[in-house]
Amino acid sequence: MNDILTPIGHPSSITLDGVTRLSHLGVIRVEGEDAAKFLHGQLTQDFSLLGLDQARLAAFCSAKGRMQASFIGLKRSATEILLVCSRDVLVTTLKRLSMFVMRAKAKLSDASEDYAVYGLAGQAIAGTATAPWSASRLGDASVIALYPAQGVARQLWLAPIEVAAPAGKALAPELWLWGEVQSAVATLSQPLFEAFVPQMLNYESVGGVNFKKGCYPGQEVVARSQFRGTLKRRAFVVHSDAALVAGQELFSSEDTEQPVGLVVQVAQAPGGGWDAIVSLQLSALETGSLHGGSAAALTLLPLPYPLLEDI
Repeated sequence: MNDILTPIGHPSSITLDGVTRLSHLGVIRVEGEDAAKFLHGQLTQDFSLLGLDQARLAAFCSAKGRMQASFIGLKRSATEILLVCSRDVLVTTLKRLSMFVMRAKAKLSDASEDYAVYGLAGQAIAGTATAPWSASRLGDASVIALYPAQGVARQLWLAPIEVAAPAGKALAPELWLWGEVQSAVATLSQPLFEAFVPQMLNYESVGGVNFKKGCYPGQEVVARSQFRGTLKRRAFVVHSDAALVAGQELFSSEDTEQPVGLVVQVAQAPGGGWDAIVSLQLSALETGSLHGGSAAALTLLPLPYPLLEDI
């Protein structure tokens, strides 16, 4: 068996537990009686049926089905939806989404300075939201359950800036980012703009795509990738002894000229080295070892959820 197929572990002493401010995330506010209807027609998930006790993972795609941004969407009221995304794509995404509003009764704005976003893990989790993408309210704060990392429960905590921070011991931001990688649910950032259709990041397997909803930009491409079996890339979690960066090309030892994948999201591993979500050609798993442009081979870590084979 080659190197890329050999899972490795991490020190058992590392615990994801506590609270950390997520300053790398921003918030888009969508207000108006058509807020849900508008987003339903633009994103890969169903927002028309979004309840107050639910959240949505969703992608905003180009007409060619390539992801321009990813969001965690939350309904704060019947006429207000908040979209949490990477700050480095927010301005561009807000401008692009706003172009499609037209006659819809919906107003989009950057609410990043109006809301605080925190990550909660382990004993710090709060409220009743425990299943991924469920949501609950704690006063003026909204809590969204995320996919776990290393078996540890995690949540996104979102509240107006004037609301007191959530209770819990401080969690190092680096550990939270490592947990994000370990969850294998990627947040799209600027270096990966239009690099993937959603399934290349496993979005159909983690609740990020609804194949039964109506049209949205790129829907035909996304659906064709799923139903015609043309998908040749998937997301995986890997470990590297050498540093990796988002957007970095990956190569097989059998062909150092033609890239076989891209680094999506990276964090320093508590036990040393770097862990990353990567999107790889499936054929690359069958031949040789993988490298990130250095002599250090990448090692595949266990994917924490099953891939959806059939819908």
